[in-house]
Amino acid sequence: MYKQNFVNKTGVSSDLGNQKIFYVIALASVLMAMFFGLFAVTANPIIISLAIALIAGTVLLARPTWIIWLILILGLLIGGVLPIFYEYMAIRLYWGISLLGFLLMFIAFIQTSITSSIRKDTPAFIWIALGFMVYAVLNSLIQWHSAGEFLTGYKRYFQMWGLLFALCWLVREDLDIHRFRVFLLFVALVQLPFVIHQHISLAPQKAALGGLSFDVIGGTFGTGIIMGGNDAEMVIFLLITLAFLLARQKENVLPVSRLVLLLPLVTAPLLLSETKAIFIMLPLMFLVLYRYEILKRPNYGLVALIFCVLLVVIMGYIQLDRTHLYMSASKAGSLDALVENTLNYNLYNQGWSRNLLNRTTVLTFWAERQGSHGPVSFLFGNGLGSSHDATGGYIAKSYSGYGIGLTTVSTLLWDVGILGFVFFVTIFIFAWRCADRLRRESIMPTVRADAIAIQTAIGLFAFYIFYRRGILEIISLQIVFVVVLGYLAWLYRRHVLATAENIDSLK
Repeated sequence: MYKQNFVNKTGVSSDLGNQKIFYVIALASVLMAMFFGLFAVTANPIIISLAIALIAGTVLLARPTWIIWLILILGLLIGGVLPIFYEYMAIRLYWGISLLGFLLMFIAFIQTSITSSIRKDTPAFIWIALGFMVYAVLNSLIQWHSAGEFLTGYKRYFQMWGLLFALCWLVREDLDIHRFRVFLLFVALVQLPFVIHQHISLAPQKAALGGLSFDVIGGTFGTGIIMGGNDAEMVIFLLITLAFLLARQKENVLPVSRLVLLLPLVTAPLLLSETKAIFIMLPLMFLVLYRYEILKRPNYGLVALIFCVLLVVIMGYIQLDRTHLYMSASKAGSLDALVENTLNYNLYNQGWSRNLLNRTTVLTFWAERQGSHGPVSFLFGNGLGSSHDATGGYIAKSYSGYGIGLTTVSTLLWDVGILGFVFFVTIFIFAWRCADRLRRESIMPTVRADAIAIQTAIGLFAFYIFYRRGILEIISLQIVFVVVLGYLAWLYRRHVLATAENIDSLK
């Protein structure tokens, strides 16, 4: 009964509306396919791939859920593992995933523009996210530098945002959301065998090439002999998964026996991780997740704190001891030197990797370069892609070798300015408030549990933007980011509708 009302009240089941949507999308897609077909004669593999993907995408126009499944499977499983075997082909696959994301965004916008009732009860942070995207595009067009810089910048920033809008506006069935949750748990569970394989098989190959052997760890979130591994992105996903499991156990939704079964499989890859930021992210996860228990039931919070401390100590011993062995084997230094070096390239003045700047100095460097002589750069930045060194952004060229786009925060400040950065952070703030409302108002324990787990994820994302720039360019992490926010939007709309139905029944 509820699902039927949800479909009817959002207006997505209107036959007339669906016909209009299909005809508009089909016509636009055919025209675009013809456009790309004209360029296929150039024999450019990227253009040909785009044309093929777009033609295949036409079949999926009436099935946005299928597109979501393709993005999840390709982005979280296949795309991250393919570079192990065919690193060059992985680039083509990522282009296809990006195209699916933009196709999904196109469908979401068409449906919401044709059927206005779909937009009803959309949470504020979704509109803020849409406003940020519009601001970034208009700002970049006004400060136009080159088509290549703008298009590559826009692609990196927003390639997965279609998934965010689709989860909010297009997904109708509870069963679909349930299947997505089960799939994401499956992705978390399969990280362990891939991490073990990477330690056993890929690490020696990396060491033989003269690189850091532990640089290839990334599970299914992206790894390769040359490109290295997205270890930090895998870690944050596993911590978010752990937060959902613990939150559901807190609300007595997940049996303790099942939690005991899942917990070792989810935490084991964390023990094999080489990301030192886990020593901050893990306590942060426990602090946000158990903040009320720590204040109201100190003994309950103490148990969680002890578990967290033990896990951190075990991980610290395993990680530092293993890294010490790597460094001793290469005569690079002692364990004390490793700890000191870690602090130097994160907090002090030593550059990170080959860059002159690190995660702290990249922010002070930006502040030093601002002033009354360039208020436009301070307020509005320099346009999408301007700070990206890999694609030759014009600001990055001006500071070649500095690494000004090292983190998400520094990239936002250079690209969209302080206003764009505030815009982006506002998404986090309003998403937190939305989840807090669900936690306080919902009578469903699963919703309350997932709401506080989502708040935990937001806290981890807030730390991550000062750590790396993956939210703006790594597809696997972008999928996790938008899925968390999109799921929150779906829960909110579902909660508002259920509340309205309860009020109507009392009249």
